Amino acid sequence: MKVVKFGGSSVADANQLKKVTNIIASDHNRKVIVVSAPGKRYPDDTKTTDLLIKLGESIYNGTRDELAYDRVIERFATIVKDLKISEEILRTIQSRIDKACEHTEKDYNSGLHRLKSCGEDGTALILSAYLRSSGQEASYVNPEEAGILVRDEPGGALVLDESFDRLYELRKQKEILVIPGFFGYTPEGELVTFSRGGSDITGSIVAAGIKAELYENFTDVDSVFCVNPTIVDNPMKLTTLTYKEMRELSYAGFSVFHDEALIPAFKEKIPVCIKNTNNPDGEGTMIVSVREADEGHVKGIASDSGFLNLYVSKYLMNRELGFGRRLLQILEDEGISFEHAPSGIDDMSVIIREHQLPKAKETIVTNRIAEELKVDTITVERDMAMIMLVGEGMNETIGIASQAATAFQHANVNIEMINQGSSEVSMMFGIKSSGLEPAVRSLYRTFFL
Repeated sequence: MKVVKFGGSSVADANQLKKVTNIIASDHNRKVIVVSAPGKRYPDDTKTTDLLIKLGESIYNGTRDELAYDRVIERFATIVKDLKISEEILRTIQSRIDKACEHTEKDYNSGLHRLKSCGEDGTALILSAYLRSSGQEASYVNPEEAGILVRDEPGGALVLDESFDRLYELRKQKEILVIPGFFGYTPEGELVTFSRGGSDITGSIVAAGIKAELYENFTDVDSVFCVNPTIVDNPMKLTTLTYKEMRELSYAGFSVFHDEALIPAFKEKIPVCIKNTNNPDGEGTMIVSVREADEGHVKGIASDSGFLNLYVSKYLMNRELGFGRRLLQILEDEGISFEHAPSGIDDMSVIIREHQLPKAKETIVTNRIAEELKVDTITVERDMAMIMLVGEGMNETIGIASQAATAFQHANVNIEMINQGSSEVSMMFGIKSSGLEPAVRSLYRTFFL
């Protein structure tokens, strides 16, 4: 039994949904389907989820955005019409959106969760109906009915362990099951969404729950590339990655996969295959728990901008018990999460995404650090970028850091910081954002050409 997840681009319109139906029909083992909300049909299009969020925020502000509402309904109406399925499906979708809007007026936070879920829910209702009209046995399954229980946490829902036993019961069903991604229910019956891109998480949870032989994730690319294809022309495709490598790449700027999505599949050692809805016969990229050792060891180069470096120094910091804990406690008190924290004997850097520390909050944080920790120096350096070399076993390979440093030199880019620690999978370099693209190209030439 396979679990198959189709992303937003794969369900963007009726033509794409027809391709999805053909993919499902081509393999009788594709029994459990997880779907996203309709994505972009063309570059300047707006995702359905973004329209629903815009609608919810306008309700909160007391100026309901009727244009956003109409665009969502029109989007689903066009798909229903083009697929020639019953308009009763559209009335059901519209009714659920209307109820979510009413709930948002009474309770914004709870209502917004419900409103955001309507995109995936609508896709699942449509696809299950279209599968039936195509002569296949198929059912829509609500996540609560499927057994996806979650805990509401800041930043998105977290799955509860009892979900997996409940999901295993789905194996008893004979027909194709279509489940909307992105949301689950608390034990009290409250709908809660995962973090953005959470349909990938749903797919992985369901695959782990039913103990699938394979979790297929269909998107709009043939495979995972070893580097961002908008920076390097025609980069090398990766046919196999380990879970650890893919998670590092996903976290550090690769947009193919949600960085939390692999965890449930990883725990159950279920292989994952990333494939292209528009080229379903392509090889794709397999993500596995272990793979045979290969030459090179660097499997990918991930990069992202929008970071800052909070730097503090204090003489004899290393002898001051609890200094690091108190520094990070100040950040926690101010609701700021950090990404990396390389340190020396007398100094410490904390890498933070810039949106976590806006200018207005920067003064509060630096004043607290100066007053409570009595530091000698404190600076905030913005406009930073991070580049990560990713590959299992890099720490056992001599010369990786040396080759990387030479590549940065050839690109005429200064390395502001290096952080590897004890990681077997990644090595991180901090640079100024202006040097991101030349540095990535130089690293690609060094490790892949």
